[in-house]
Amino acid sequence: MALRDLLKKYLVSDETDAVVNRIPKPVGSFGYDPWGYNSETFKIGLALFKPIYEKYFRVEAFGLENIPKQGRVLVIANHSGQLPFDGALVGYALATNPHAPRAVRAMIERFFPTMPFVGNLLNEWGAVLGDPENCVKMLRNEECIIVFPEGVRGAGKPWSERYKLQRFGLGFVHLAMTENTPIIPVGIVGCEETMPTPFHLNGLAKLLGIPYLPVTSPVPLPAKVRLYFGKPMYFEGPVKSEDDTAVKVERVKDEIRSLIQKGLSERKGWFE
Repeated sequence: MALRDLLKKYLVSDETDAVVNRIPKPVGSFGYDPWGYNSETFKIGLALFKPIYEKYFRVEAFGLENIPKQGRVLVIANHSGQLPFDGALVGYALATNPHAPRAVRAMIERFFPTMPFVGNLLNEWGAVLGDPENCVKMLRNEECIIVFPEGVRGAGKPWSERYKLQRFGLGFVHLAMTENTPIIPVGIVGCEETMPTPFHLNGLAKLLGIPYLPVTSPVPLPAKVRLYFGKPMYFEGPVKSEDDTAVKVERVKDEIRSLIQKGLSERKGWFE
């Protein structure tokens, strides 16, 4: 019996199997889509991540009814936590969305595919290299794509910058306008506290060829995480100018800031 079949047999519950089978995600005769997604490996990923989502980070997701049941959509969120737990948490929430489960395609940094085994595994779980051409093709394939426009600027920010949105790239609004795609803003509260980081070892990170090397807790702390999905935002094309695009980006950032502030005002502490 192949390893994947063995893992599925012992890890994947009937509930998880049924949830993934509901996701409208066509794959080829070998079980893969053009970007490497595999529904059977995805089921194993969900099964492994279930206790992390439900027990460790005790995630609450609000506004899942705002996610389109089908068709192209860009899910735009704030980025934090040093490790990409925020993307995995959003992906799990959308895959198990009781209103309509979606398989999320996450745009990942270029250094992830260079890591042995990790790149292939992330592809099978739905992650794709963060390249504009990839994104356009997937939108035209009616995919649900999560993008963190802050990139490593957000993920690796120090504790002093927590919940302060870093500079957003403009590309996602270009795509929304040219590909007629709605944007779902998302505010993530809690991931900032999973790995508090006073500073980074920039010299060593450069030597190792990685974006940053945080001085932080050895394992993520079990902070309670809240996900706030806003209402769809629509921007009509064509793209007129960079300045016009930047104004629209600020509108998305304002929505995300509002969702973050809502989450901060509703929580009682890091772990509750």
